[in-house]
Amino acid sequence: MSYLEAIVLAIIEGLTEFLPVSSTGHMIIGTALMGLESSDFVKLFTIFIQLGTILSVLVLYWKRFFKSLDFYYKLAVAAIPASILGFVFNDVIDSLLESPLMVAVMLVVGGVILLFVDKWFNKPKIANSDDISFKQAFIIGCYQCLALIPGTSRSASTIIGGMTQKLTRKAAAEFSFFLAIPMMLGASLVKLYNFFKEGNTISSQEINLLILGNVVGFIVAIVAIKTFIDILTKYGFKAFGWYRIVLGMVIIVMLLGGHSLQMI
Repeated sequence: MSYLEAIVLAIIEGLTEFLPVSSTGHMIIGTALMGLESSDFVKLFTIFIQLGTILSVLVLYWKRFFKSLDFYYKLAVAAIPASILGFVFNDVIDSLLESPLMVAVMLVVGGVILLFVDKWFNKPKIANSDDISFKQAFIIGCYQCLALIPGTSRSASTIIGGMTQKLTRKAAAEFSFFLAIPMMLGASLVKLYNFFKEGNTISSQEINLLILGNVVGFIVAIVAIKTFIDILTKYGFKAFGWYRIVLGMVIIVMLLGGHSLQMI
């Protein structure tokens, strides 16, 4: 992996991690387009640079993390379902991560759902994510399990889950941001542990790539979060839905037509 490729992937991660468009799906597509070999380090890189995006949430919402212990308890409860399923089906998930077709199909399916979400859940009652109950937090966590399918989008799943529990779009999005922290931190640490457990080592250049990726991802994610909240509050999900549908259909047509995604 070159430094330019690392920057491109970090930009993709920073832009898409908190948007309902599937960051994992975009990373899979991005690595395919650049012709990057699916090596152990590339897999580690695409997961580990999520730490930079986590930091962006901590910086933007740092006051929320000093309010009460209930805040952390609710995040823990919400993180349980996906953590258990992710552990049990880890090998299956890893195999799906190498399927651009799966990603494309789920982009389209998720996009169609996003076209109607604003109409389905248009009577919110909770404007502050701190006001949700433990039961509601758990239900949102169950929706997050859908994101274990590459291309679904963790952000989309948890935001929609929040809206089913009467949260406003903004409150649901913010809880989704917060819930990303334990999930992404856990995934990054597990990936790093497994990387070394399998006998891999990291060179000085690879360390530089990881640092660069996290820095770029952090900066881009801050801009993306602020922009996303504004768009979501004013216009809803339709634009993201159409984007997913168009992107997914283009990839499906290319793959079924026998074309390779390796364009670069």
